[in-house]
Amino acid sequence: MPHRFDFLVLGSGVAGLSFALQAARHGTVAVLAKRERAESNTAYAQGGIASVLAPTDTFDAHIEDTLVAGAGLCHRDAVEVTVKEGPGRVRELVELGAEFNRRSTGEFDLTREGGHSARRIIHSGDITGREVQRALLAACDEQPNITFFPHTAAIDLILDRRTPNPAAHRCLGVYALLENGDIERFLAKVTVLATGGAGKVYLYTSNPDVATGDGVAMAYRAGARVANMEFYQFHPTCLFHPEAKSFLISEALRGEGGKLRLKGGATFMERYHPLGALAPRDVVARAIDAELKRTGDECVYLDMTHLGRAFLMERFPNIYATCRAFNIDMAVQPIPVVPAAHYMCGGVVTDLDGRTTVPGLYAIGEVACTGLHGANRLASNSLLEGLVFGYRAVKVAVEELRTHAPPKEEPPAWDSGSAVESDESVVVTHNWDEIRRLMWNYVGIVRTDKRLMRARRRLELLREEIRDYYWRFKVTRDVIELRNIAEVAYLIVDCASRRKESRGLHFTLDYPHTDDHHWLRDTVLSREL
Repeated sequence: MPHRFDFLVLGSGVAGLSFALQAARHGTVAVLAKRERAESNTAYAQGGIASVLAPTDTFDAHIEDTLVAGAGLCHRDAVEVTVKEGPGRVRELVELGAEFNRRSTGEFDLTREGGHSARRIIHSGDITGREVQRALLAACDEQPNITFFPHTAAIDLILDRRTPNPAAHRCLGVYALLENGDIERFLAKVTVLATGGAGKVYLYTSNPDVATGDGVAMAYRAGARVANMEFYQFHPTCLFHPEAKSFLISEALRGEGGKLRLKGGATFMERYHPLGALAPRDVVARAIDAELKRTGDECVYLDMTHLGRAFLMERFPNIYATCRAFNIDMAVQPIPVVPAAHYMCGGVVTDLDGRTTVPGLYAIGEVACTGLHGANRLASNSLLEGLVFGYRAVKVAVEELRTHAPPKEEPPAWDSGSAVESDESVVVTHNWDEIRRLMWNYVGIVRTDKRLMRARRRLELLREEIRDYYWRFKVTRDVIELRNIAEVAYLIVDCASRRKESRGLHFTLDYPHTDDHHWLRDTVLSREL
C-alpha cells in the first residue's frame, strides 16, 4: 500500500522545513531526506541571512544590491517580495529559538559580505545554516502532523496521465527508494521539491554529497520548465588542502577585512573591481581563476592575520578550528583557497508562490528559479529565499487541498520488470567521475563554444549509457544520483550553449561582452512529453 499524505516535501533544508512547519497546521506532511535529515546544503551554510534589520539600512538598498548582482536578469517582483518579507521570517525564526550573534547592547551583530552596500547579514558565528536547521528541526519535532523519512531517495515524480494534454498531467507524488532497497509510492495532494542544488555535478564543490540536482532532473523529466541553468555560482574561496573535502571559507571573512593575496604576498583584486576583495562572487572567482592560470600556482591565499587571534576565534570558531585541524593557523598564516561550485542560480521555473508549470508540483529554495537571483546570487540571499518562499508556498498549497480531489484510479506500484542485480557497478563509478571532470574542465568558470560542444557530445553518449544501465539493473541510490547529475549537466550545457554573451556567472571567451539587446531574458527549457 502507498504512503498517503496531504503534503509531500522532498528535502530537509531550510526551504523544506519552513514549508513543512507551516503546512502541518493544515494537514499531514511527509518529509523525505536522502540521508540523515540534518544532511543538506543548509547545514553547511556559514555566512548568514541577509535581511534589513538595522535602522540605517533600507529595503531599497537591499533590492538594489540584489539587482546589481543579478546583472539585469533578476525579476524585480521576486526581489521585492523576498527583501520586504524577509525581516518577518527572520523574526519568526528567532521566536522558534534560533540564536544569532548579538552585541553587548542586545542588537544583532550584523556583518557585511561581497556585493552588499551595508551591514545586514545576521549570523550565528560561522555555522548559521546549522543553527537555522537545528531550530527548524526542533520545531518540526513538536508537530505530530510531520513524519520524517530519512534515507529515502525519490526516483521519479508520479504523474496522472489520464488526460491527453501533457500540460494537465498532475503530480501525484513520487516513487522512492527506501534504505532496505524497497521502492514505494508516496502520494500527496501537493508535492514540494526542496531538494537543494547540484554542486556534485562538478569535480570541486562546496556542497555535500547529497547535492546531485535530483529535483531539477525529476521536474524536467516530468515536463516542468527549467531556466537559467548556465548560471552556476562558483564560490571563490574553498579550503585548498589534500585532505580537506568541500570545506567552505565563508565570504564573511572578506567582509570582515580579509585580503586575497598571491603566493608572493601581493594583492590582486583591486585590478579587477573597485570593491576589491568585496566584489561580487562571480568577479572574485574569475579573478582567482585568471591569476591561477597566469601564474601556474595551485591556489591563492586569504590573509586574516592582521585581525588578531582573539577576534578570529570568536567570530569564526568553526573555520578557525577546522583550519587548525589541517595545521593551518589563520591567526599567523594565510589560508590557501581555490574556487569551487557552490550555488545553482537557475532551476525549476516557479511563480511567486512556488508553483511550477506542472499542476500539483511546487519548488522552493535552491532547486527553484524564482527570478530572485538572476545571473548571479547576492551573498546570503539563499537562506532568506528558503524562509520566504517556504512560507509563501503554503498559503497557496493549502487551497489545493480544497480544490483537487485525489484520482479515482490509484497510480500503479513500481514495476522492476526484468531488472537484475548489477554485475558491473564500475560503470556507475566511471561515469560519475567522467561527468564531474568534464563539467569542471569544459563548463566551469570560463567557457568557450568549443568546450561546450565537446561536453555536449560526451554527455549525449554518457546519458545513453546511463539510461541503458538504469533499465537493465535494479535501482540503487548511486544510480539515481548518477542519472540525475547527467541530466542536470546536460541542462547546464544546453543553457550555456544558447546564451551568446557573457553575463553574471556565465562567462565565455567567444562572447566576452554583455548583450542587452538580444539576451536580457531567461534561458528557458522544457521537455516534450
